[in-house]
Amino acid sequence: MGLFLRAISYISHPLFIPLAGTIAYFIITPKYSPLEVQSGNILPIFILTIIIPIVSYLILRNIGVVRSIFMPSIKERRYPLLIHIGLLLMIIYEVLPNNFVMEIHYYFLGLTIAAIAALFTLLFKVKCSLHLMGLGSLFMFLTALSIHFEINITLALSFLTVFIGLVASSRLYLKAHSKAELFIGFCIGLISQLLLVRFWL
Repeated sequence: MGLFLRAISYISHPLFIPLAGTIAYFIITPKYSPLEVQSGNILPIFILTIIIPIVSYLILRNIGVVRSIFMPSIKERRYPLLIHIGLLLMIIYEVLPNNFVMEIHYYFLGLTIAAIAALFTLLFKVKCSLHLMGLGSLFMFLTALSIHFEINITLALSFLTVFIGLVASSRLYLKAHSKAELFIGFCIGLISQLLLVRFWL
């Protein structure tokens, strides 16, 4: 059981959330998206949100700034979050304007707001769950897409809800977070997307 829950924590790592939302958009949307637009978004987002953060983590670990990919302490989270925010802003200002998709633009804007909020909570010595924050953002984005395109993805949202429960359980089992930290993280992710829905829904 412990191995399964640990695997869930790795699979649901916040690094995968930006790419997951982007791919989900192109699967869900009924709008025609040329292959150039899809690859023009997916490939650089993959590089900027997964490859570069992994390289950055290895550098930070080698110089002793972080000890684990899950960044268990408040101090360890500062630099990775700042790097994450910088990369999200790079996507918003450099990648998305070249292959503009309004829904993805606001999705990444919401992710940026959530990351800044998570960084802000560190000032108050609060270590909100980045796993739940990312999944909260993804859940709200998919729900809004379902309403926006009038597509029934209830089954997908149900599976995601169960998965969110599994992730929350794994974080509690591994003693990575308290219930309050999980709740705060989920709310930050959910609200950051909800605030921007009115601009594109």
